[in-house]
Amino acid sequence: MSGFFLALMACLAVLLPGREAVRVAQLAARLGAGAGLFAALALSAIVSSALAAWAGTLLAPSMPGPAKQMLVAFALLLGAAELVWRAAPRAPAEPTRSAGAMLVVLLASQLTDGARLLVLALTIATAEPVTVAAGGALASIVALVAAALAGTHWPAAQRLRPLAWAVAAVLAVFGVVSGMMARALFG
Repeated sequence: MSGFFLALMACLAVLLPGREAVRVAQLAARLGAGAGLFAALALSAIVSSALAAWAGTLLAPSMPGPAKQMLVAFALLLGAAELVWRAAPRAPAEPTRSAGAMLVVLLASQLTDGARLLVLALTIATAEPVTVAAGGALASIVALVAAALAGTHWPAAQRLRPLAWAVAAVLAVFGVVSGMMARALFG
């Protein structure tokens, strides 16, 4: 069960100030927060988290213990870098108002975000693919549904920058400590 809570907290920390929440808020403001958007959010979160956990189960047997911990360190550092260096997304142009189109866009962006990298790394580190995937999916659903419900009231990406920098700093510290522990330099 620890994998669930680790994934839940880490993914929430990356998603709430991240660009995916801003994109969903913009999409909801433009199209309205309807059932199609919520279904696309839930399905994309579940599928992307499940795929990341599945990839973790494929990689885990070939990795020794320190390599698993180093992967977690890299995932934390890349999650921090994503929060700091990725530009705010442009408002999406969704001419079709299609739930399928929203699903494709959301799934493509979630497959490559920091939260899914954390799900992959935590699956490898904890050997709990189902609970880690569930934690990552729940965090994604909570963060993105909150952004969709807020719509235009979701803080603009520029106002989220201080929070993103603070979360990035915490992730970076955990990443460096985890990397040092993997290299047996600390702890």
